[in-house]
Amino acid sequence: MNKIYYLASCDTCRKIIKSLPENDLVFQDIRQDPITEEQLEEMHKLAGSYEALFSRKAQLYKSMDLKNKDLKEADFKKYILEHYTFLSRPVFIIDNKIYIGNSQKNVAEVIKALAN
Repeated sequence: MNKIYYLASCDTCRKIIKSLPENDLVFQDIRQDPITEEQLEEMHKLAGSYEALFSRKAQLYKSMDLKNKDLKEADFKKYILEHYTFLSRPVFIIDNKIYIGNSQKNVAEVIKALAN
Protein backbone atom coordinates (compact mmCIF):
# COMPACT_ATOMS: atom_id res chain seq x y z
CA MET A 1 0.00 0.00 0.00
CA ASN A 2 1.36 3.39 -1.03
CA LYS A 3 0.71 6.15 1.47
CA ILE A 4 1.25 9.83 2.20
CA TYR A 5 1.35 11.36 5.67
CA TYR A 6 0.61 15.06 5.35
CA LEU A 7 -1.20 18.08 6.78
CA ALA A 8 -4.30 19.20 4.89
CA SER A 9 -3.78 22.72 6.23
CA CYS A 10 -0.20 22.93 4.92
CA ASP A 11 0.13 24.96 1.70
CA THR A 12 3.34 23.15 0.75
CA CYS A 13 1.72 19.72 1.19
CA ARG A 14 -1.31 20.80 -0.88
CA LYS A 15 0.95 22.13 -3.65
CA ILE A 16 2.94 18.87 -3.75
CA ILE A 17 -0.23 16.76 -3.81
CA LYS A 18 -1.59 18.80 -6.76
CA SER A 19 1.65 18.14 -8.68
CA LEU A 20 1.40 14.35 -8.31
CA PRO A 21 0.42 12.15 -11.26
CA GLU A 22 -2.67 9.96 -11.06
CA ASN A 23 -1.98 7.50 -8.26
CA ASP A 24 -3.36 5.05 -5.72
CA LEU A 25 -1.99 6.78 -2.61
CA VAL A 26 -3.77 6.42 0.70
CA PHE A 27 -3.89 9.87 2.30
CA GLN A 28 -3.55 10.37 6.05
CA ASP A 29 -3.95 13.89 7.44
CA ILE A 30 -1.85 13.58 10.58
CA ARG A 31 -3.76 16.32 12.39
CA GLN A 32 -7.13 14.59 11.95
CA ASP A 33 -5.77 11.04 12.14
CA PRO A 34 -2.54 11.04 14.21
CA ILE A 35 0.16 8.53 13.35
CA THR A 36 0.26 5.45 15.51
CA GLU A 37 3.33 3.96 17.11
CA GLU A 38 3.06 1.06 14.65
CA GLN A 39 3.05 3.46 11.68
CA LEU A 40 6.02 5.34 13.12
CA GLU A 41 7.87 2.04 13.58
CA GLU A 42 7.29 1.24 9.89
CA MET A 43 8.63 4.68 8.90
CA HIS A 44 11.62 4.21 11.22
CA LYS A 45 12.43 0.84 9.67
CA LEU A 46 12.45 2.40 6.18
CA ALA A 47 14.21 5.65 7.16
CA GLY A 48 16.81 4.11 9.46
CA SER A 49 16.29 6.58 12.30
CA TYR A 50 13.67 8.68 14.06
CA GLU A 51 15.90 11.72 13.62
CA ALA A 52 15.46 11.46 9.83
CA LEU A 53 11.70 11.79 10.37
CA PHE A 54 11.99 14.67 12.85
CA SER A 55 11.33 18.26 11.80
CA ARG A 56 13.60 20.89 13.30
CA LYS A 57 11.49 23.52 11.53
CA ALA A 58 8.54 22.93 13.84
CA GLN A 59 7.54 25.96 15.89
CA LEU A 60 7.35 23.76 18.98
CA TYR A 61 11.00 22.82 18.44
CA LYS A 62 11.94 26.44 19.01
CA SER A 63 9.39 27.23 21.71
CA MET A 64 10.34 24.14 23.74
CA ASP A 65 14.02 25.08 23.31
CA LEU A 66 14.80 21.59 22.01
CA LYS A 67 17.70 22.89 19.92
CA ASN A 68 19.68 23.34 23.14
CA LYS A 69 18.97 19.80 24.32
CA ASP A 70 20.93 16.69 23.42
CA LEU A 71 18.12 14.68 21.82
CA LYS A 72 18.49 10.92 21.42
CA GLU A 73 16.55 8.54 19.15
CA ALA A 74 14.05 7.81 21.94
CA ASP A 75 13.42 11.57 22.31
CA PHE A 76 12.76 12.01 18.59
CA LYS A 77 10.27 9.13 18.69
CA LYS A 78 8.54 10.49 21.79
CA TYR A 79 8.14 14.00 20.34
CA ILE A 80 6.87 12.74 16.96
CA LEU A 81 4.23 10.62 18.71
CA GLU A 82 3.32 13.48 21.09
CA HIS A 83 2.62 16.10 18.42
CA TYR A 84 2.12 15.87 14.66
CA THR A 85 4.17 19.02 14.03
CA PHE A 86 7.40 17.14 14.80
CA LEU A 87 7.00 14.84 11.78
CA SER A 88 8.84 16.19 8.75
CA ARG A 89 6.20 16.48 6.05
CA PRO A 90 5.09 15.10 3.77
CA VAL A 91 6.18 11.50 4.21
CA PHE A 92 5.52 9.16 1.30
CA ILE A 93 5.83 5.39 1.43
CA ILE A 94 5.82 4.04 -2.12
CA ASP A 95 6.67 0.43 -2.90
CA ASN A 96 8.35 0.01 0.50
CA LYS A 97 10.60 3.03 -0.04
CA ILE A 98 10.30 6.17 2.08
CA TYR A 99 10.49 9.77 0.89
CA ILE A 100 10.68 12.38 3.66
CA GLY A 101 10.15 16.11 3.32
CA ASN A 102 9.42 18.63 0.62
CA SER A 103 12.74 19.25 -1.11
CA GLN A 104 12.51 19.57 -4.90
CA LYS A 105 14.73 16.51 -5.31
CA ASN A 106 12.49 14.46 -3.01
CA VAL A 107 9.28 15.56 -4.74
CA ALA A 108 10.81 14.73 -8.14
CA GLU A 109 11.69 11.22 -6.89
CA VAL A 110 8.12 10.75 -5.58
CA ILE A 111 6.63 11.83 -8.91
CA LYS A 112 8.97 9.44 -10.75
CA ALA A 113 8.10 6.55 -8.38
CA LEU A 114 4.35 7.17 -8.82
CA ALA A 115 4.66 7.38 -12.61
CA ASN A 116 6.16 3.87 -12.79
